[in-house]
Amino acid sequence: MILQMKDIVKTYGNVVANDHVSIDLNEGEILAIVGENGAGKSTIMKILYGLEKADSGEITVWGEKVNFRSPIDAMKHHIGMVQQHFMLFGSMTVTENIVYNNEIAKNGFFDRKANREKVRQLSEKYGLMVDPDAIIDDCPVGTQQRVEILKTLYQDASLIIFDEPSAVLTPNEVDDLLRTLRELAKAGKSIILITHKLNEVMAVADRITVMRAGKVIKTLNRADTNTDELSYLMIGRHTADLQLRPHNPGETLLQVKDLTMGSAAGKKVLNGVNLEVRAGEIVGIAGVSGNGQTELVRCITGLEREYEGSVTVCGHDVSNKGVDTIRQAGLSHIPEDRYVWGSAREASLSDNFLMGEENSEKYSRHGVLKSKQIIEHADKLIAEYSVKVDNSRQKMKELSGGNAQKIITAREIEREVPLTIACEPTRGIDIGAMEFVHERLVNKRDHNGGILLVSSELSEILKLSDRIYVMYNGQLNHEFKHGEVDERKLGKLMLGGKADE
Repeated sequence: MILQMKDIVKTYGNVVANDHVSIDLNEGEILAIVGENGAGKSTIMKILYGLEKADSGEITVWGEKVNFRSPIDAMKHHIGMVQQHFMLFGSMTVTENIVYNNEIAKNGFFDRKANREKVRQLSEKYGLMVDPDAIIDDCPVGTQQRVEILKTLYQDASLIIFDEPSAVLTPNEVDDLLRTLRELAKAGKSIILITHKLNEVMAVADRITVMRAGKVIKTLNRADTNTDELSYLMIGRHTADLQLRPHNPGETLLQVKDLTMGSAAGKKVLNGVNLEVRAGEIVGIAGVSGNGQTELVRCITGLEREYEGSVTVCGHDVSNKGVDTIRQAGLSHIPEDRYVWGSAREASLSDNFLMGEENSEKYSRHGVLKSKQIIEHADKLIAEYSVKVDNSRQKMKELSGGNAQKIITAREIEREVPLTIACEPTRGIDIGAMEFVHERLVNKRDHNGGILLVSSELSEILKLSDRIYVMYNGQLNHEFKHGEVDERKLGKLMLGGKADE
């Protein structure tokens, strides 16, 4: 046994994040840790990696009791972590990113040839093929993740923590990742996998630890369990099987015509995009990150105003108009980045729930905010969406990423407007919350609302969408009705494949 974490306790004020948590790991083993947002799985890994300090408990690594004060201490003990959000320098090469802060020098200068060769050897050893000279910004997401893994291996990590590693990958890239995890374990590396994707857990894990409310509920061998049992253990109940009921769409709520936008380098990031969303339908956009989905949504919602073509929301021409004008036309927006566009981290939860509605008569009068109504509104949505917080006066920055996502999703879904743009609405949230969000989106659709759904989760796109567009290289190349396409075919089309292949 290479790792033992025994009776770890960690509290934040009145919140007990880890309640006497004990976890162990064997050499060459893949241990999956699963649980809802706020279950404590990320906290226990932050403690292991030196990002947080436990209030009490013991950690033993390779027979030595340790007390890590920083990730540097963890790395000295051969522990590495592949973060969910890649920590890479976009303008630098693959080689420069992998060897950063531990470069091979010659006569006091960066030895490009020696560093490049070192990366090539490491890449071949672990079957993680990369171009050492490629610029990170030019690499697809799957390649960037391989660079992150190689960077960790270059630091001589023997125990590697993977935090939601497949969150932004296509099905084909996920297959490559799972294959990589198995090969790393065969090579003697020990893996801890934090994920909410139970099918992936069942594909690679040797053992699975389920956490709920800061405690370890159970640790099981993969061969002795299944996704239904794991889901039940995670949330304490069985999930419902959501089905789209047949529904005839009505009037057009969103119409995009010939939308074209160029980049600073002169390349067309959007090239003649046409789409529509009608009342009573969910329209999904499937695409690999970086193919124009972000720019399309920014144009529709008013975050980007330098484009050609037209955007109509609920009968109003909002082409090149600002965010407030477009929201007033009848649109709500769950943004792709929960912190950059979706919230104010230093503001209270009640203020974050209020955003976009601060001038409405419901919450203000003659420019004076109605504090009681604002708090009541926030408390209602916190309860309905099971957001794990002390109270609505907490700051947004104190929440886990998943709970922050719940607040933004709740705020935008519950706005009484006809059209919702939902970008990654369930990113980083747990099974129970995901089920609830899906029900709310479908409920809005069934009550003649229109939803444009942009998600890297193909299962989500396939499950919820009445129609699906495939976006590749700034264009919408294919359109399918619900049930006409499967995940494999969709994954190929997202990478530029042909429909008849």
